Amino acid sequence: MITSQLISPNSIAIIGASENASKPGGKVLQNILEGKFKGPVYAVNKKPISIKGATYVSEIEQIKQVDLAIISIPANQCLDAIKKLIQIGAKAFIIYSAGFSEAGEEGIAIEKEIIDVINKANATLIGPNCIGVINDVYKGVFTTPIPQYDKLGCELISSSGATAVFIMESALGTGLKFSNIYSIGNASQTGVEEILEYMDQTFDPQNSPKVKLLYLEHIKNPFKFIKHATSLRKKGCRIAAIKSGFSEAGGRAASSHTGALATSDIVIRALFRKCGIVYCSSRDELIAVAGVFQNKEVEGKNIAIITHAGGSAVMLTDALTSNGMNVPPFDSKDTKDLLAKLNPGSSVSNPIDFLATGTAEQLGEIIDFCDDYKAVDGMVVVFGSPGLFNVKDVYEVLDTKIKTCKKPIFPVLPSLINAEKEIKHFLSKGRVNFPDEVNLGKALAHVYQSTDMSFDKVVLPEMDIPAIRSIVNAASNGFVQQETCRELLDAAGIEMVKQQEFSDSKHIATIKGKMNFPIVMKVIGPVHKTEVGGVLLNIHDENQAMEAFNQLMKIPDAKGVLIQEMLRGEELYCGAVKQGDFGHVVLCGLGGIFLELLNDTSSGLAPLSKQEVTDMVESLKGYALIEGYRNRKGLNKEKYIDIVMRIGALVHIAPEIAELDLNPIMANESQMTVVDVRIKIEK
Repeated sequence: MITSQLISPNSIAIIGASENASKPGGKVLQNILEGKFKGPVYAVNKKPISIKGATYVSEIEQIKQVDLAIISIPANQCLDAIKKLIQIGAKAFIIYSAGFSEAGEEGIAIEKEIIDVINKANATLIGPNCIGVINDVYKGVFTTPIPQYDKLGCELISSSGATAVFIMESALGTGLKFSNIYSIGNASQTGVEEILEYMDQTFDPQNSPKVKLLYLEHIKNPFKFIKHATSLRKKGCRIAAIKSGFSEAGGRAASSHTGALATSDIVIRALFRKCGIVYCSSRDELIAVAGVFQNKEVEGKNIAIITHAGGSAVMLTDALTSNGMNVPPFDSKDTKDLLAKLNPGSSVSNPIDFLATGTAEQLGEIIDFCDDYKAVDGMVVVFGSPGLFNVKDVYEVLDTKIKTCKKPIFPVLPSLINAEKEIKHFLSKGRVNFPDEVNLGKALAHVYQSTDMSFDKVVLPEMDIPAIRSIVNAASNGFVQQETCRELLDAAGIEMVKQQEFSDSKHIATIKGKMNFPIVMKVIGPVHKTEVGGVLLNIHDENQAMEAFNQLMKIPDAKGVLIQEMLRGEELYCGAVKQGDFGHVVLCGLGGIFLELLNDTSSGLAPLSKQEVTDMVESLKGYALIEGYRNRKGLNKEKYIDIVMRIGALVHIAPEIAELDLNPIMANESQMTVVDVRIKIEK
């Protein structure tokens, strides 16, 4: 719960205040006073403090009433101070101090007790181990820079105080504006989910910031995160996020293909996709995406590149096209008149290169042409300076065109030294600069892809839910028998190949009457059959079947043999794995031995809408195989989408399913048939 006293306090007490601005308690006091906070500010310290604008008190008890307390004292003194502050009405706390849950058992115990006390008082806690909060009312941080408040600027939520500072330092140099900034530290009581909830519940379409930037180390309540992030996106907000700490594999050994593939990074990417959040890998990428957010929206994939620097244009073209955007060539008939207005040697094929001798007037002509040209959805203008002449007039034209053109224009002004004054003047007009063209190219692509979100309500496919629940309720923990797997898939409406299990060679003679040769024979017992030579193909008669049975039963841990009709087609894959509070991650991709070799998979969080699954399938590098290529017929895409949706629904209905693999799914233009399935139950 975010209290009004955190957002708009009438009074602030700084516990551990100081006259020394090199200390947190001194710097925050300075920032709050210089930020012109309108209410009383109490500086609490046993040592006298004499600073104009602050009321010095030696003990908390000397304060009659306070709304917000900012605490900068040793961790072991915080609890006692908080109890006293609650007695005088404090309903919001920001704790800078470290030494809590990040410092061991003793710190964990103190932190838990503090949370209990604050919760009982219906108060809000930011931190501990944070740098604080910046908003229009007060500048409650002990760091710099303090961005000039812009009510429509970016809102920033950061798990790391230092990273928040680094983001602001870099971003302010590009012209980005900021509104509210929250450094949540340990997020003991108030995490990113609670702040998103507050932003969602108080959102005003006219006056609330629409750009949210997140640096996250923990997501404690994924479903609350999804609920409010998605709601904000539906209201017109745009969100970009970095999630750190994905390099380690999951906390348990994977016993299935899906378990091995579903890394922490895969889970986070799936979560962000479900919310329409742009996934960023670095601060520079986050800042570039934020800059794109604060421009006019690009309504298509076609980008015109306008430059006087050929190398930058090539790098930008590569970045755009390799990430799904287009740099379409222009018809020479359409560009004839434009070319006549440019200096000899200029090129207008896209990229448009009007040379180092190009003028501001020529830049204006090019931009006007692109703004009217139907094959263009947005423009990137790359214009630096070799230091030989002033480029202020060029940037003046660029500023005017950004205001007046129908289509978005993204400026790449890389000459941060040679054109430093001109760029600062350009930014002072409220513009944003993208100093690196490759970062811009990636950001444009990622933002464009994230806008294509329908946020459809998930409708589960028709399935035999009572049967599914009955089968799962009756199953024991661990990998279930093949017959149980078949029953579950049948109840979920997923077709499986004809098969039989044998543990005695005398039953081989019954194969012919129940299925057609050729057949496949697989060992039952070992987890990964292929690795132990446990899959034998193209068995055409009973004699070969008998030999194959004897061979397979010699494999260590063999418990029997599974016999299936042999199907022809391409091999696809679908799987799901439970990932703690995130629920189930569903993956799809190419199957068979290529699954882990090529690692061409896409993922989503269950349950999945048809649009989500369609996007997953179409994002595969091997999608051409499904679509059809080189006169080869495509596969039944709709049937594949249906299977992936049904797996998402199955694990949603039966959350006890810990791991599930369908690999391979044999596919052709008309059918999709599951050949091998593994399902693990954990109750």
